[in-house]
Amino acid sequence: MPSDAESLKILIVDDEPLARERLRAVLGDLAVQLPTVVVAEAGNGLEALEQLRAAPVDVVLADIRMPGMDGLEFAGHLGAMPAPPAVIFTTAYDNYALQAFDLNAIDYLLKPVRGQRLLTALHKAQAAPRPDPVLLAGIGQVVRGGGRTHLACHERGRLLLVPVAEILYFRADLKYVTARTVEREYLLDEALTHLEEEFGERFLRLHRSVLVARSALAGFEKAAGDDAEAYGWALLRGVPEKLPVSRRQWAPAKAAVTA
Repeated sequence: MPSDAESLKILIVDDEPLARERLRAVLGDLAVQLPTVVVAEAGNGLEALEQLRAAPVDVVLADIRMPGMDGLEFAGHLGAMPAPPAVIFTTAYDNYALQAFDLNAIDYLLKPVRGQRLLTALHKAQAAPRPDPVLLAGIGQVVRGGGRTHLACHERGRLLLVPVAEILYFRADLKYVTARTVEREYLLDEALTHLEEEFGERFLRLHRSVLVARSALAGFEKAAGDDAEAYGWALLRGVPEKLPVSRRQWAPAKAAVTA
């Protein structure tokens, strides 16, 4: 009997306990042909990333439609890991296949997952090179039509996930972008132009270096005549900072608040 060290380490990610139980059973049926060990389970992408911090695995079996963070966004965040695991999507829906393979998924299995089909996918995962983290992260930013729900921040060797809904503004400074929440700031390895493209409905351009959450705007005030930094200033809810508004963006920004 192979030891756990020789077995393929698996993380199962699905919001339905019965679906996770079924995958465990199918993996058990395949044990003679391919030894595996289920290291952990998770109910959504956020929980799965926490599990991977605690214990790396070889393969993730991930559902796609899940609350909190779905499987596609989860796979995109794997690009922040130095050695991301292989991903096999398991889903009841066939309309995500293109996005799944854009994310370098090893395979895409429709539920109910059949033993031989899963065995083939796991053999592919064993033989395939690990996905390129840079490619995975880059594609993960754009593969979901609705945009990400969380952004990744690397801080002292840790991966922090910042909920987009909590971000008040983005501010560009040299090669980094600062994301500000009510509690604190986060440094992101993102481009402001890409953030504007992805989250244009939620965030408004104030200045060449600033995007602000529309819901965070409290009002505006004109800058002093000798102020070279801004034509005006945006006042925010929840924090004392003021954000610069360029002459070009002054009228559109004020209109967005009063709309």
